[in-house]
Amino acid sequence: MKKVSLNESNQYDDKSFKRFLLHDSPYFRVLNFNLKAGQVFPVHSHPAEGQLTIQVVAGSGEFLGADATSMPAESGDILVSEISEPHGVKATTDMRILVTIAPPF
Repeated sequence: MKKVSLNESNQYDDKSFKRFLLHDSPYFRVLNFNLKAGQVFPVHSHPAEGQLTIQVVAGSGEFLGADATSMPAESGDILVSEISEPHGVKATTDMRILVTIAPPF
């Protein structure tokens, strides 16, 4: 077992979102992104199979998708997506998201 403290990655930057790799293994990857209000984690996709989740730990904003689609994202919401499906996040308030990626990477 391993304990990871999400509180240790509670840092923000006015110029760009902050990224913290919390866990990386052959089985899954966990990342924390912190966005200041107005910052965008750009819509992107990965040429791979597998799934990911984006969990809003704190704050609010929008989950972003292909063709400028969006849906509200509030603390406690989890987006489930194929890795190859376009995904992103826009922060309305200071926002923390936890991204979990399941292989294959």
